[in-house]
Amino acid sequence: MNAKCFVILFVAVSVGWLAPKVRAQGFAGLGTDAQGFSVPQRGHQLSFPADHGPHPDYRIEWWYVTANLQGDDGKRYGAQWTLFRSALGPVERRGFADPQIWIGHAALTTSTRQLVAEKFGRGGVGQAGVTLAPFRAWIDDWEMKGAPAAPGADLLSTLTLRAAGEGFSFSLGLTTKKPLVLQGDHGYSPKSAEGQASYYYSQPFFDVDGTIAINDSRIKVRGQAWLDREWSSQPLSSQQTGWDWFSLHLDNGEKVMAFRLRDQQAGFMSVTWISPDGQPEPLPAGSITLNPARQAWVNGRQIPVAWHLRIPDKDLDIMTEPLNDQSWMSTFTPYWEGPIAVKGTRSGQGYLEMTGY
Repeated sequence: MNAKCFVILFVAVSVGWLAPKVRAQGFAGLGTDAQGFSVPQRGHQLSFPADHGPHPDYRIEWWYVTANLQGDDGKRYGAQWTLFRSALGPVERRGFADPQIWIGHAALTTSTRQLVAEKFGRGGVGQAGVTLAPFRAWIDDWEMKGAPAAPGADLLSTLTLRAAGEGFSFSLGLTTKKPLVLQGDHGYSPKSAEGQASYYYSQPFFDVDGTIAINDSRIKVRGQAWLDREWSSQPLSSQQTGWDWFSLHLDNGEKVMAFRLRDQQAGFMSVTWISPDGQPEPLPAGSITLNPARQAWVNGRQIPVAWHLRIPDKDLDIMTEPLNDQSWMSTFTPYWEGPIAVKGTRSGQGYLEMTGY
C-alpha cells in the first residue's frame, strides 16, 4: 500500500490550505467524501505512458521508489525517494492559483542512522511536477528522470534518481527489462470492504547501480529497487487508522507485495505474488497472516519492527528483520520506513512501511 497519502493531507493542513476541523480527524480524514474529485472504478484500463504522468482530477498521488543497496564497503543500505501530489481542487491552473501541492521525501538508511529530508512545493510555477517523453518527476533539485525510450519500451525502464539532504545524498541508476505489474484487479486496488480503492501499479524489478554519500564519504552501491505508482481521492474508510506495507525481493526472483490496513477488527489485507518473469497473481485476502514478532521503542512509542509472514499456499513462512530499528521518517507527519531482511522458507530483502503508530 505504501501510500503515504496521509502525509499530503496533514501537510496541506499545516500550511492552512485545509479547514482546521480536518486536522482533528487524524489519519481517518482520508476516509472523507471525495468532494468532487474523480474516484477509481473497477474495470478501468490503465493506459501507458499516460498514466506515468499526473492525474489532477484525483486528490492524491505519488511516485515512490525504495532501494535495497549493498556498498563496496560491504555494508547494507536503504534509499527512499518519493514525490507526492495533492490537489485542493480537481483542476490545474497556471501560477500560484494552481491547487496542486507537491511534497518530496528522501531518506538514506544505515544500520545505525536514518537520514531524512523533506521538501514542499506549489504547482503551476515550475517548482515541482511530472512530465512525459522523456519522463521527469522533480521537486527543486531532486529528480527522477527517464532516458529516451526505445520504440515499444516503457518510459520507466531506465531512470536516474537524485536527492540530497543534511549529511547525505544519492545518485542512482535504475534499469529493467521486465513488464510493469498491475496490483489488485488489473490495477484497481481495493482498500476496504466498504469499497474505497486506488489505481496502483508497480515496477519491482529494477537493478540499481550508483553512489551514495554520507557526510564526506562516497560509497559505490548496487542492489534492487521497487517503484510504486498510486492515485485516488478517497483511499481509506473512516475506520482505518494506519497500515503495514511490505515489498519483498525473494532470492529466487519472485516478488511479493502485501499490506494490511488496520481498523478495530481484523483489518483489510491484500497480497500480490509476482513471478520472476513479472506475472502478478493476486491472492485471496485470507491467504496471508501478518503478525508482529518484535517491538522496539521508536521516537517515544512502541512499534512492531520485526514481523512473521505466512502464505501457506506458496510455502512462504518467513521472518523479517529491519536493518535499523530506528528507521523513523521524521517528516511533518512521521512514519516508520526502512529496509528489511527476509529469512525462513525463502530468503531475500525488501522494505517495510508502517503508519498510524
